[in-house]
Amino acid sequence: MAIDKEAIKEHIKGILIALGDDPNREGLKETPERVAKMYEEVFEGMNYSNKEIAEMFEKTFEDDYRSSSNDLVIIRDIEVFSYCEHHLALMYDMKVDIAYIPKGKVLGLSKFARICDMAAKRLQLQERLGNDIAEIVAMVTGSEDVAVIIEGCHSCMTARGIKKTSAKTYTESLRGRFESDSNLQLRIRR
Repeated sequence: MAIDKEAIKEHIKGILIALGDDPNREGLKETPERVAKMYEEVFEGMNYSNKEIAEMFEKTFEDDYRSSSNDLVIIRDIEVFSYCEHHLALMYDMKVDIAYIPKGKVLGLSKFARICDMAAKRLQLQERLGNDIAEIVAMVTGSEDVAVIIEGCHSCMTARGIKKTSAKTYTESLRGRFESDSNLQLRIRR
């Protein structure tokens, strides 16, 4: 599905009118175009399924790595942002931690950040974002033992409604051995 920038421009113009402003005034003339470009960028992940994202980043290293069942890779503090599907509000200051047990191959570290970015570039729920990342990492690494922990702030709670500016949301998506092995769970939690 391609993002329809022309439709976005028309709808943004309509929103400006609905807000009681004049979309033809100097400060707003180019706003619909700017918003359409921004949406094309920040919602790029909506163009791809989890499987397609996994295919984008499937280059792994197999020859140089011998894994043991006790090996554990943890990547912490991958910064992302997304937009809540309920209010189109920004989910920000999000930090993603990913852990996995390699199964004979490893993924280049920058690929984890790219996977997180692409999965976050959708209308999301934090819970679904963790599940999407875990699913994509499992596909790419071939490991069913994957954990994704996300900490984030949601402007639908901090900037509107209840306005609790220090509220943070924590989610965990645990797969394979991470679901049942309390020692592994302790190793990934701070």
